[in-house]
Amino acid sequence: MYPTVTPQATTTNSTEKCVKIGDSAVSDVLMSVYILAFVFGLIFNVLTLGPIWQQVRRQNVLGIFLLSLSISDMLFIFTMPLWINYYRNNHNWGLGVNVCSVAGFFYYSNMYISIYLLCCISVDRCLVVTFPLRSKTHRTSRYAWAQCAGVYIVVTVLHIMVLVKDDLKDAHDDLDKNDRCYETYPMKPPIALFNLVRVGIGFVLPLLVLAVSYWKVLATVGQSPGLTTQAKKKVRLLSFGVIGIFSVCYAPYHILLLVRSLVFYNSEIKGPGGSYCEFEQNTHFLFSCMLALSSLNCVMDPVLYVLVSNGIEEVKLFWRRQQSTLTTDNTVLTIRVKANANLI
Repeated sequence: MYPTVTPQATTTNSTEKCVKIGDSAVSDVLMSVYILAFVFGLIFNVLTLGPIWQQVRRQNVLGIFLLSLSISDMLFIFTMPLWINYYRNNHNWGLGVNVCSVAGFFYYSNMYISIYLLCCISVDRCLVVTFPLRSKTHRTSRYAWAQCAGVYIVVTVLHIMVLVKDDLKDAHDDLDKNDRCYETYPMKPPIALFNLVRVGIGFVLPLLVLAVSYWKVLATVGQSPGLTTQAKKKVRLLSFGVIGIFSVCYAPYHILLLVRSLVFYNSEIKGPGGSYCEFEQNTHFLFSCMLALSSLNCVMDPVLYVLVSNGIEEVKLFWRRQQSTLTTDNTVLTIRVKANANLI
């Protein structure tokens, strides 16, 4: 419990922490989530990367969006062992300020790159279903690559600007012998404002795009003359898949992020002992879980390929072809080696 503080109080004990993060089973739970995300995210992305690349070679627009998603997920997956180590050490980073900022950069960049690429997929599907003939002239591979490049550039530049402005320090809390990465309490006013912007532009706006796009898709897909029954089924599955990823991975985190920022602005006492710090202490585990849940997008994104293809059978077929090609190449190489040996 926190000590009782009168509304008129403006100062608090400087030795008291806003949020106490000690050794607990919480770290083990979070570490387990990141381990699962790392293992299955790596496996699923590797398995689907080849088949997706085949779609890209055929100038398939949806394949280009899925490849861009996979690249972003892989970049994030490669930094995930850092977060696993962080929670294994009970919220002790131990790798320095710069590594903390870089790891956070890939974490949040992947989150918003994925969100906006899901929006691109949603708008693309909406155009295919709503304007099947007119959209054919505009849905080119160049059009898809330009959208993906735009998403990558905008998200990356914005996050770099934030890191440079923060001088790479705000993300890392080293006060009072802390060694936390992206767990700095109490929240600072510029961070609270930035969080509100993130919720508005990174969640609410994409949510509206998804809602409008898939409302039109699900309302018109049954009457669309340019789609076969199988194609209509795939469109519906893709719609539910994107909505599912958005609802499970991104909505809980952004809703709680919004609540945290509003509580900060509406609390008179921002330091230890106040209502804001009490709220942060009570919701710290929940917020950490919501953030960990967002990392599962790298596991769920490859599922989109399965939903729009012929399922797992197409993935199996691709890897069987690769194995057959490798076996054939090894056989030819063996014959050539034997032939050369005979000549000698």
